Formats: sequence, structure tokens, C-alpha cells
Amino acid sequence: MSQSLAGEVLPGTGPDPDRPHHPEPVEPGVIRGAEVRRMIRFLLRRPGLVLSTLVVALVVLAAFWPTLFTSRDPLLGVPVDRFQGPGAQHWFGTDELGRDLYSRVVHGAALSLKATLIAVGVAFVVGGTMGLVAGFVGRWGEDVLMRIVDVLLAIPALFLSLALVTALGFGTVKVAVAVGLASVASFARVMRAEVLRVRQAVYVEAARSTGARWYSVLLRHVLPNAMGPVLVLATLEFGIAVLAVSSLSFLGYGAPPPAPEWGTLISTGRNYLANAWWLSTLPGLMVAATVLATNRIARALDGELTTQR
Repeated sequence: MSQSLAGEVLPGTGPDPDRPHHPEPVEPGVIRGAEVRRMIRFLLRRPGLVLSTLVVALVVLAAFWPTLFTSRDPLLGVPVDRFQGPGAQHWFGTDELGRDLYSRVVHGAALSLKATLIAVGVAFVVGGTMGLVAGFVGRWGEDVLMRIVDVLLAIPALFLSLALVTALGFGTVKVAVAVGLASVASFARVMRAEVLRVRQAVYVEAARSTGARWYSVLLRHVLPNAMGPVLVLATLEFGIAVLAVSSLSFLGYGAPPPAPEWGTLISTGRNYLANAWWLSTLPGLMVAATVLATNRIARALDGELTTQR
């Protein structure tokens, strides 16, 4: 017997204190289950975030698969159905030509989202590249690039977009490029600040001391670790770009009629506000819901989700 009647462990039979103790490995499924439960608790405490995610998901689905939500032709008008209010037959009512407004809003999501993605992509690539080069190279290159950014920041974004779209011409893609170029400065500033922070990190200095090439240090160490805040900014800029693209379309710089772009729908409906309030109100609410939803998601990505983890 290895134990006495009093329950004492006999010498030589207990665990060896000099032997290293290895904890039992945790199954990957247990870790994933804990992460899933933590995420579910996080979402249950934030119903606004869940609703925002649902709104953005529906807008994306409407943009890439509009027939999932409606089978009506957004360009087909029925004159006898002119100016019908929202109801069971026409959820968003009809316009001055008898076209179903709900189908026009759904199909207009493709145009608006396409322009928004182009705008954010242009701002992300151009501004991110400028900030990356300025922060990593430094010296006179940083001075030149950041002075250009200061000039861009001195001009209001909407005015700069108007000037650029006037020079480029009308159309959805040109509006998107103008909005993207007007947002370059924000991405450049954020990327430069992150690159300056990461460039001083120990692992970057260690990579340099081992003789790694500058492009290897830039692509393998600096860029991946500086990308997080820029991606959060891209999410926030998505909502701002929706608003900017809709504003330029409202002013007549977007796709020409009868294209059902959101800004064009709001602009057309303002002429009939006295007897058909829904023509401008419902597309405007769609724009507002999309902007607020993306801003809520960006706020969660920026602080709340990181804090929980």
C-alpha cells in the first residue's frame, strides 16, 4: 500500500517536484466553442449591432441578388398606378410614371453599392500607399507626401468631390472615383501613423538586424501589423461614401435617368413632396439606415470587439 491508514503519502510515492509538469492539452473544439459562446454573449448584449449587421447584409444581398427581394421591373411603368401610396400591392408606393418604388430602391442598391465600393477601394489603395511610403521612407519623401495630404485636408470633401467630378464627367464610376480621391487624405494619415508606430517595434528592429531586405520588412512585418486601424477606417468610410455618392447623384452627377440610383430617386421625388411624400422619404430612409448601420459596425470593430477579446 502506498498510503498509510492516516492518509499520509509514503516517501517516494508522491509526485516528483523536480519533474516538469506539463498541463493537459486543450482540445481545439473546446477553444472554438468558448469563442463562439463569447461572441454570442457579446452580440446578445448589443441588439443594435445585430440589427446593423442585418441591415448591411440585406443591402449587400439586394445589390448582388435583387431578384431575391422583388420580381418587378424597376423601369416598367403602369400609368393607371401613378402616385399610389405604400400598401400591400406596392410596399413603397409608385412614382409619377407608375413604377414600383420598392423595386427601384432594391435595384438601385446595386448602383449605389458599386459606386461606394469603388470609392472606398480608391481611397484605401491610394491613401494607404501614400501613408505607407511616407511612414516607412521618411525624410523628404514623407514631407512631400504629407504636404499633399495637408492640402487635401484643407478642402472640404464634398467640394473636392464636386470639383473632381466636374473635371472627370458624369456617371456612376466617375462619381465613385471623385469621392474616393476626396477621401485619400484620411487613409494616408491613419496609415502613416500606424507605420510609424510599428516601425519602432522590437520585431521590426530584429528583422532589420538580421539583414532582411527592406521590402521583406515592409511586406512581412510592417504592412500586416499596420493594417487593422485602416480596415476599421474603411468600414467607417463605407457609410460616408454612401452618403457622398448619394449627394452627388442628388445633384445630378450620377447615372442618368431612368437609372434608379438612390440619390437620383430622392432628387426626383422632391418635386412631388406635396402629394407623394414617399418618393423621397423612403429612399432617404434607406440611405440613412445604411449609413448608421455601417457606422455602428465600425464602432464595434474599433473598440468594443477588441475590448471583449
